[in-house]
Amino acid sequence: MRKLAAVLGIALAVFAAAACDREDDEGKEGIAVSSAQIAKPAPWTEVLAGYLPALGHRNWIVVADSAFPLQISPGIETIVTGEDHFAVLEKVLKAVDGARHIRPKIWLDKELAYVTEDLAPGADEAKRRLDEALKGRGAAPVLHEELIARLDQAGKAFKIVMVKTTLAVPYTSVFLELDCGYWLSENEAKMREKMK
Repeated sequence: MRKLAAVLGIALAVFAAAACDREDDEGKEGIAVSSAQIAKPAPWTEVLAGYLPALGHRNWIVVADSAFPLQISPGIETIVTGEDHFAVLEKVLKAVDGARHIRPKIWLDKELAYVTEDLAPGADEAKRRLDEALKGRGAAPVLHEELIARLDQAGKAFKIVMVKTTLAVPYTSVFLELDCGYWLSENEAKMREKMK
């Protein structure tokens, strides 16, 4: 009987401590919790802002359409925004532009040029809005499977942040391959030449 009372006493103490911990964390967003607790997630913009200082050369950020698959690579982090694709793209570009240590090389799915309105309603509007949002940024088309292969390879060693939107038009994802913001590839090439 004493053993049962001791076990019940310990269980009650653990339960009370866990309940206190939950009460202390109420109202906080994005806190780390055990699998037995449920946390209210932070807004996606705050999650992205938390990643930006740590991201650099060879990391990627992808603003993805709603059907982009959830990836299992440990290097790929998916953030579901529940928001409009173009509003999300604008916020992501603004955040990246505001980070002096990185700059994006922008890639688009080559297939999008061949997706017509009769095949995917909304395609013409999506293409127009992408052109508008990416004007002057040097976005380059690459076959979708090649971009996926690049992500798969990069995700083995480097963090990729996937930011999913609500857009339901195929091949509208925008791939930002991050590069060093303060060291241009031309400068790297000149330095390497001097090293020879």
